[in-house]
Amino acid sequence: MTADEQNTEAEAVAEAPEVQEPHAAGRTDPGETAPVDAGEADSEAPAEEAEAADAEAAAAEDVEQDLEALQDPLAEAAAMRDLAQRTQADFENFRKRARQNEAMAAERGAARLAGELVAALDNFELALAASTAATDSDPSAEATVRGFSLIRDELIAGLGRAGVEIDRPVEGEKFDPQVHEAVAHVPAEGAEPGSIVAVHQAGYRLGSTVIRPARVAVAGG
Repeated sequence: MTADEQNTEAEAVAEAPEVQEPHAAGRTDPGETAPVDAGEADSEAPAEEAEAADAEAAAAEDVEQDLEALQDPLAEAAAMRDLAQRTQADFENFRKRARQNEAMAAERGAARLAGELVAALDNFELALAASTAATDSDPSAEATVRGFSLIRDELIAGLGRAGVEIDRPVEGEKFDPQVHEAVAHVPAEGAEPGSIVAVHQAGYRLGSTVIRPARVAVAGG
């Protein structure tokens, strides 16, 4: 090759455009941003949502535990209050029953004592009646009558202080089998059937307790 031909070939090489090398597989230009794989983006989103859901569940569980911890003292306080109220109500009921039992026991004791004294009062009444009849023939018997009368009055006053009342029905009063005892049924002109026409013996009562019913005669129908 001549010198002219060599010079011509060198000039042709110098004027040819520069050919860039292709990028190697898997390499990027430093100035370019690597593309994000769509599959990786899709997998990261559910993971974040799952983490958020777990955090919410944990927070809800903590709140529930706090509420339960708060409810326990409140429930215990309510239970203690109910127990105190029931105990107080039971104690009040016990006190009422105790007072009622005490009153009933006192009434039974007074009724028993009055029942024992009723017979003595009946004997005093008989003695007074006999002594009064004897004063017609023996004036000195008046002192005996006054003595019997004083003793009888003292007994009746003592029974009255204990709550015992004497039941002396009046003629014409309606017969009541709860407090009266009919010793006879007699025809009585002008008297309403079932009414009291005569009182043979007074009765005694203590409140609602009949110690002895009054013994009466009742008009027959």
